[in-house]
Amino acid sequence: MRRSPCYPVVVLVLALAGLEAGADDNPVKTSAAPKDAMVLFDGKDLSAWSKRNGKPADWKVEDGYMEVMPRSGDIMTKEKFGPDFQLHVEFWLPLMADAKGQARANSGVYLQGRYEIQVLDSYGNKTYADGTSGALYQIIAPNWAAAQEKGLSEPKNPSKPPQEWQSYDITFHAPRVDGQGKITEKGHVTVVHNGVTVIDNGAFDKVTGGALDEKIGEPGPLRLQDHGAKVRYRNIWLKPLTTR
Repeated sequence: MRRSPCYPVVVLVLALAGLEAGADDNPVKTSAAPKDAMVLFDGKDLSAWSKRNGKPADWKVEDGYMEVMPRSGDIMTKEKFGPDFQLHVEFWLPLMADAKGQARANSGVYLQGRYEIQVLDSYGNKTYADGTSGALYQIIAPNWAAAQEKGLSEPKNPSKPPQEWQSYDITFHAPRVDGQGKITEKGHVTVVHNGVTVIDNGAFDKVTGGALDEKIGEPGPLRLQDHGAKVRYRNIWLKPLTTR
């Protein structure tokens, strides 16, 4: 068949249009949930989630992901978890080239609604070390950011560019408390960002800023933060742990 002379131009225009629209062509495979894990979001609906006030979650759901509806508020699971669990969550950050620091594609994954693992576009975006992607917000900086703050070149930042799917695999052990609510044993968290361990069994004994409450030692929900950016989440599952 004779090819039209304008064919290459049409292909180029369509390709550029896809880039400008922020097309998600990332081939990264999702991590399948283990048989004994609880699937908290399977890409179909938000039936397991609600707003903080208990009303139905209203973030957008399409093409297997949920997307933050800016200024609509955080959402959280109806079920509570703890004290110990493993969590897998995948996220996608919009391109916000004109924004800097904490304003660039900010969100957060709150463990038990109290302990925020920061979600931020940290690809070529400078901010304070314990406020960057993978941090236990303002408590534990990821190893690469801590090294960068000291002027070291290693380890490398595992963050991907915006508009690519990324992942967190988190192992969480809540602080232990006595009958009066006093902490008897610190909590510990390990964060694996895109397959790279950025916090290795880091210890903590307090909640992060923006916590749902300060009921340390009690089960709590998984909470996703609306910080005004159209961050997407998919393939969220949690596996309770029975031993520490």
